[in-house]
Amino acid sequence: MAQLELNNEGTSERKTFFASILLPVPIPKAFTYRIPKALESSVVVGSRVIVQFGRKKILTGIVADRHETPPEAYEAKYILEVLDGYPVMTSLQIKLLYWVAEYYMCTIGEVLNAALPSGLKLSSQSSIQLHPDFDAESGDHQFSEKEELILNALKHRITLTYDEVTAVLQQKSIYPILKSLLTKDAILIFEKVKEKFKPKKIGKVRLAQSFIEDNSLLEGLFEKLEKKPRQLEVLLKYLQEVPVYHHPEKNIAGLNKKSLIAANLSPSSLKTMVKNGVFETFDEIVSRFDHNNTDTAPIPAEFSPAQNQAMGELMEVFTKKDIALLHGITGSGKTEIYINLITKNLENGNQVLYLLPEIALTTQIVKRLMKVFGSQMGVFHSKYSDNERVEVWNGVLSGKFSFVVGVRSSVFLPFDNLGLIIVDEEHDNSYKQFDPAPRYHARDVAMVLAGFHHAKVLLGSATPSLESYYLASQDKYGLVKLDQRFGGGKLPAFKLINVLKERKKKTMREDFSPQLLEAIKQALQSQEQVIIFQNRRGYAPYITCEECNWIPKCESCAVSLTYHMYINQLRCHYCGHQEKPVAACPACGSTKLKTMGFGTEKLEEDLKSFFPEATIRRMDLDTTRSKYSYQNIIDDFEKGDTDILVGTQMLSKGLDFGGVNMVGILDADRMINFPDFRSTEKTFQLITQVSGRAGRRNKTGEVYIQTSQIDHPLFQKITGHQYLQMYKDELVEREKYKYPPFVRLIKITLKHPQKPICHKASRYLHNLLKSNLGASRILGPNEPLISKIRNLYLMEIMVKIERSKVNLKNAKKALRDCITAIETDRQFKGIRIIVDVDSY
Repeated sequence: MAQLELNNEGTSERKTFFASILLPVPIPKAFTYRIPKALESSVVVGSRVIVQFGRKKILTGIVADRHETPPEAYEAKYILEVLDGYPVMTSLQIKLLYWVAEYYMCTIGEVLNAALPSGLKLSSQSSIQLHPDFDAESGDHQFSEKEELILNALKHRITLTYDEVTAVLQQKSIYPILKSLLTKDAILIFEKVKEKFKPKKIGKVRLAQSFIEDNSLLEGLFEKLEKKPRQLEVLLKYLQEVPVYHHPEKNIAGLNKKSLIAANLSPSSLKTMVKNGVFETFDEIVSRFDHNNTDTAPIPAEFSPAQNQAMGELMEVFTKKDIALLHGITGSGKTEIYINLITKNLENGNQVLYLLPEIALTTQIVKRLMKVFGSQMGVFHSKYSDNERVEVWNGVLSGKFSFVVGVRSSVFLPFDNLGLIIVDEEHDNSYKQFDPAPRYHARDVAMVLAGFHHAKVLLGSATPSLESYYLASQDKYGLVKLDQRFGGGKLPAFKLINVLKERKKKTMREDFSPQLLEAIKQALQSQEQVIIFQNRRGYAPYITCEECNWIPKCESCAVSLTYHMYINQLRCHYCGHQEKPVAACPACGSTKLKTMGFGTEKLEEDLKSFFPEATIRRMDLDTTRSKYSYQNIIDDFEKGDTDILVGTQMLSKGLDFGGVNMVGILDADRMINFPDFRSTEKTFQLITQVSGRAGRRNKTGEVYIQTSQIDHPLFQKITGHQYLQMYKDELVEREKYKYPPFVRLIKITLKHPQKPICHKASRYLHNLLKSNLGASRILGPNEPLISKIRNLYLMEIMVKIERSKVNLKNAKKALRDCITAIETDRQFKGIRIIVDVDSY
C-alpha cells in the first residue's frame, strides 16, 4: 500500500516512492529504501545510489525496482545520494543477476558483488585525506564549523577512517558533511573509494590564444626571448610540433607536457612561460587502452575450402537454432571464422562478446583482434586495474565498445544489444567459478544472457565438453565440424615413452627419458622451439625424510607443503601458508631430507643443466602474478627469444606459436589416475590441446608423452586423434553410473572448526536429503581429498538430479529447506554450508 506524506496542515500532499536496492553483501534479497523528493527524477532502475545499511555501513547499491510499497518488517531509510546521472546497469543485467542467484543457489548480493567492478563500489571502510591541491588560505570556500573540525583533524592526521570522523564530529550522520567537503575539493576519499572510477588524464600545454590571433604578438615574443635561450628552445620545440602559422586550429589540441620536458628542455622554463601567460596548461581525458589501429578496417580472411564450408554450415544452422558447436581441430582456423562472424554482427549494429577461458589466451588473441577491430574493441579481465575495468564497463554502456573480449566475468557487462556470443575453448574448466560465490559457469550463463537478448551463441573447441557434444548430438545445438588444419598442416605425431622400462634400465636423467632429451636436442639444433608440459607448479610436490618418512604438512590444511626452490620456501597452495625448509627432520633429527616428485620449477632447473646454452622460461601461476607477465613471456616466445618454455595447463589455452615443432608431456599418469569422474575427458582434452601447439604451420609436429601405463586405452585414442571414440566410451560409463550429461550434480560442502560437529552435521543433512529427495540421489557424506583447509574441517555430500522427469526448481527448494534446517539447529552453531550447482 502506497504511503502519503503530509504537509504542515496534515493534509495529503504527495505519494512516497520507494526503491528496491541490490547491495553487494551476502543477503538474499533487495532492501527497500525511501526516495527523497529531491531525487525522485534521478532514481531509476539501474542507478547507482549510496545508502546506509545497518548502523554504520555506507554502501553502493543498484536500483532494481521503483514502487510505492513500504517494507513491512522495518522502517525504510532514505537513499542518501544518486552517484551518476545515468543508469550504470541495464534491466537485462539485473534480470541476469536474479537468474544466477536462483540457479546457482546463492544470494543476489553475492552475485552483484561479483558483477559490479570494485571501482563502482563504495564502502564504509573508506578513509579520507586532504586533497593534494587544497589550499586552506585561498579563501575560495567557506567552511562550516563541522567541516573545520574535520579539516583541522586532517592537519594533524594524514588520514581519518569513517569511524574516526564520527568520533571527531560526535554525530552518526557524517555523509552530508563529507559530500560537502568533496564538492569543495577539500578532501579525497580513498581505499575502497579510491577504486571508484576516475578517468585517466594527461597534462597538456598550448600557446595562449592571443598569440594565435595576432601574429605580431608572436613575433614580439621571439624578440623578448632572445636573451632567454632556454625559454626560446621551449617555444621553438612547440612550434616545430604544432605549426600554428599554417594550422592554427591544431593549437587547440596542444601538446603533451611530458613530451616537451622529455625533449631535454627546461621544466622550469616551461613553468615560467605558463606563469607569464605564454602557454596555458589543461588536462585531456584519454583512454587507458592503447588502440593503435583505430583506422584499420576489418580485413576479410582468406578462407580455405574447409573454412568456407564450415562458415556456410554455421550460417545455415543459425537460421534454425540459437546455439551452435564448432568442433574444429587444433590449428584448423576457428579464429578466422570468429572474426568473420564478429564483423558481420558489428556491421549489422549488434554487440559481440568473445569469451576466453584465461588471461593467458587473451594476451595473444587481443593483439590479433585489435589489428582488425581497433577502437571498437574493449578487453575485460582481472589483471586490469579497477579503473581500467570501469572504463570498459562505461565503454560498453556508452556504445564506445561494441565488441568485448574477456574472461568469465565479462558476462556481467552492461550489454543492451547483443547479437553474438562466442565461447572459445568452451570445454575449459576456467569458465567455472569455484570460490567465492556465485559459483557460476560462464558458458552456461552466456547462453542465458544470449536468450535475454535473442542473440546467437557459438561454442568452439577442438575437444568439446561431453555435455556440449551430447546436446549437439541430441539436436539441441547445431553441430559444425572443421577437421582440416589451415594451410594444409598436419596433426602432430605422437610418441609414447615407457618410463618404467627406462627406469629399470637406469637411463632416466632426473625426470627426463633419453628419447625426450634427444628430441629436445634435435629441435634446438634445428633452431626450433620446444614446449615442456607438467601440470604441477613448484619445485617438488613435497619433501620427505629418508629415515622416518616425515613430510612437512600445512598447519591449517590437511595437505603437504610444496617446495619452491627459487624462493627457498615451503608453501601451501590452499591457504597460502609459507615457511622456510628445515635443515634436519624435526621428528628424528636426520639430515637426510629429499624432494619427491617434480613440478615446473624443478623441470626448468634440470633443463638448464642439460642445455646450458638454451634460453629457458617458465609459465605457471608463480611466474605470472604481475599484470604484464603473461604478455612478456608469450611475446619473448613468439619472437624466438625463448628456446624452451616449461609450463602448466596455461600452455593448453589455444596459443599459436609458429616456431614450435616439438612438445614434451611429463607425468601423464597422474592426470589419468586423478580421482574425478572427468579424469579421462580432462586428460584427453589437456594432452590434445597442448599437443596442438606443435607443428602449426606446414610442418608435422612431434609430441612425446612419458608414461608408465603405455598400454592404457586412453593413449590409443589420444595418439589416434579419436575424440569421437573417447566421447562414446565415456558416455556409456556416465549413463551407467549416473553422471553428467544425464544428471545435474550439486555438491554440498560443510565446514566447521570442530571435526565431530562437521561430521555429525553432514550425517544429519544426509538423512534429511534422503527423506526429501530419495536415497538414490544422494552420495556421501565423505571426507574430500583435502579434508581440512584454513583450520576448517570439511565434509561433502553429492546430490544427483536427473535432467528429465525431475522439477529442478522444486528439488532445489527442498535442498535449500534441508540446509536451512541444519544452519538454524543450535547444536550445529558455526557450521558453514556451501552449495555448488553443476559442480564439475
